[in-house]
Amino acid sequence: QVELVESGGGLVQPGGSLRLSCAASGILFSRYDMCWYRQAPGKQREFIATVFSNGNTNYLDSVKGRFAISRDNAKNTVYLQMNSLKPEDTAVYYCNARFPGGAYNYWGQGTQVTVSA
Repeated sequence: QVELVESGGGLVQPGGSLRLSCAASGILFSRYDMCWYRQAPGKQREFIATVFSNGNTNYLDSVKGRFAISRDNAKNTVYLQMNSLKPEDTAVYYCNARFPGGAYNYWGQGTQVTVSA
């Protein structure tokens, strides 16, 4: 059974930082591209960042320089370090595991991030 469990969300003031974690089980983690998405109220889910199985990364333009995605294959965990947070970063953040080629695709349950004074 595949499970992705996000943690680390919460309420933070503008300019603050949070680190999200996503612990995976039931998959050969090192073979998967790991992604973070987010969905704000009334908006579509949007891609934020990917760390590929080879370690390369890709980001949504609006988070470049503020967010950093990383992975620890020994711990089956992917992280999203979020700095200089803005109110428009408020959303539910989701972890995604994607097997290259798209044969398998899994989602976590999401963690709420609220940026407010």
